[in-house]
Order: sequence, then structure tokens, then C-alpha cells
Amino acid sequence: MSVLLEFSMSPLDKGESVGEYVARSLAIVDRSGVPYRLNPMGTVLEGTWDEVMEVVKRCYMTMSKDCRRVSCSIKIDARKGKGGRLESKVKRVEKLLGKRLRI
Repeated sequence: MSVLLEFSMSPLDKGESVGEYVARSLAIVDRSGVPYRLNPMGTVLEGTWDEVMEVVKRCYMTMSKDCRRVSCSIKIDARKGKGGRLESKVKRVEKLLGKRLRI
């Protein structure tokens, strides 16, 4: 089972600018070895259910050490027998449009 998981996590008790906390999460994502894509509103992970959920859990555990309130939004697309979707889903749409899209 291949899972695409998009998540956005941030503290609600640290003011308006939370880039420092997001960067800490991205360091965890990057070290995890799980394929990912960062976008302006979140991060998309690709792997097994357990792999991607473990990354989100580590991000939460790290953020909750010094944040009293954490918000996390998660969207999941699970598909049997289909991997490499971080790239293939975008390429498919580009092929249908006949042009490269800005990512």
C-alpha cells in the first residue's frame, strides 16, 4: 500500500511567525529518508502507512516539547500497489495538458 500524506503542523501559542518550528519539522522529515515534497502550505510524504505516520508523530513530539498547543491538518491518499506517485501524479496532469506546470 502506497500512501501519500500531506500535512501541515504549527504551534498556536508562538505568535504570528512560526517558521522556526516548521523548519524543525522539516529537518525531521528530511532525515527520515521518506520521499517528500515541500509546498507553501504543507509537506507531502510518500511511503507506507507506518512510515509516513511515524514521521508526523516525530514532528508532533518534537513540537509539543516547547509548544502548549499544536495544530495539525492531515490529508491521506492510500492506494494499493502503486508507488512513485509524488512525481507520477504531476507528470500525468502535465501530459494531459501538454505542458510543464509550475510546482
